[in-house]
Amino acid sequence: HLIGYLGEISERELGKEKYKDNRPGDLIGKSGVEGEWQRSLHGYRGGAQVEVDAAGRKLRVVSRKRPVPGLNVWLTIDKNLQMTAEKALNGKRGAIVAMNPMNGEILALASSPAYDPSWFIVGMDRTEWTRIMRSKDSPLQNRPISGQYPPGSVFKIAVALAGLEEGIVDLDEEIFCGGQFRVGNHTYRCWKKYGHGHVAFHRALVESCDIYFYKLGKQLGVDTIAHYARMLGLGKRSKFELGSEKAGLIPTRRWKLKRWGVPWQTGETVSTAIGQSFVLVTPMQMVRMLSGLFNGGHLYQPKVIRWVGKDDHKIYQFSPTSLNQIDAKKENVERIKDALVGVVHEPRGTGGRSRVKGLTVAGKTGTAQVITLEKTEAFEKESEIPVEFRDHAWFVAIAPVEDPALALAVLIEHGGHGGSGAAPIAKEMFKAYFKK
Repeated sequence: HLIGYLGEISERELGKEKYKDNRPGDLIGKSGVEGEWQRSLHGYRGGAQVEVDAAGRKLRVVSRKRPVPGLNVWLTIDKNLQMTAEKALNGKRGAIVAMNPMNGEILALASSPAYDPSWFIVGMDRTEWTRIMRSKDSPLQNRPISGQYPPGSVFKIAVALAGLEEGIVDLDEEIFCGGQFRVGNHTYRCWKKYGHGHVAFHRALVESCDIYFYKLGKQLGVDTIAHYARMLGLGKRSKFELGSEKAGLIPTRRWKLKRWGVPWQTGETVSTAIGQSFVLVTPMQMVRMLSGLFNGGHLYQPKVIRWVGKDDHKIYQFSPTSLNQIDAKKENVERIKDALVGVVHEPRGTGGRSRVKGLTVAGKTGTAQVITLEKTEAFEKESEIPVEFRDHAWFVAIAPVEDPALALAVLIEHGGHGGSGAAPIAKEMFKAYFKK
């Protein structure tokens, strides 16, 4: 998905300016880096003007034009980190994005299942193409940028920032979590069956208490939540250079009325507050959000090309591009950062399985439901739940907190809990990167 693939040029493509130097039968880049930088990689065709006799026999070469090789395209990808990500995803459906949080360089971009680029070079018949397109595994989908998923509890970062900025959160105030929260005639549950007891802001984020965020979300309202989520880069494209990116969805009252023709309900705000309901995000958006909180507020445009050129001549060179700024009080951002460190390093934190000796890691787990909780309660053991009904596992993380160098978003489809399904993968990514 990152490098892309080659395929024979089509009749439609031959008529485009981008392919003016190509001929029928040429192989051209169709997607990924190969597609985006086709003209630079292609180079220029060589040839010779030859004099022949009436029988077509060559007499002499009148002139010769040497072929010119294409330019070099140097990626920001860390090879070892990319290989670690691909190995971690082997046999799973999911995505991993690794970013330098200080400038937006993509260090790894992995989507699973992947595809074999040679499929498109040798060509395939209609039956084979139909099989690939109808596969439930969707191997052609570039999940890091076009996979849209409910974020689960990772979204509590946005709700927490909204509560602090709006002055609704009292850091010392404790609310009681008994495992249930009632709105109208519907009962919303905490992931911890019998509740967390009395919890204040810091512990609520560290231990991911749903009841705390149900109440906070209800106080904020969906439109206020949406404002801060968008400020953090959610619900909008990151302008990643390789295209096919999806925007996700951050719902509002107006959106629902326009889309469905019915008013927004309070219960939908409660679900939104823990990253469910209509909320959809991409792994790329998640890693940008976390990076922005730890780099001073910059939401950088993700880039995968460091430079394009040859020797000392470069036609393109990477430079960081900040597209938006997180407009929040420094002390509020610091409170969230402190809690995210607690997620990994405090005894009851949900992300302890990402801990790496000698490294200060901050992170947030997320467990995103794909069906209602009531439908899975019929199964006595989690292992008995059909794979397609299991929750998606999220983990976003950054390290070292003192001087951030690597931010990660790990998403495992139907991987279960974020703390067990995604956090250990982040640990392996950190170990692979920092051991150098």
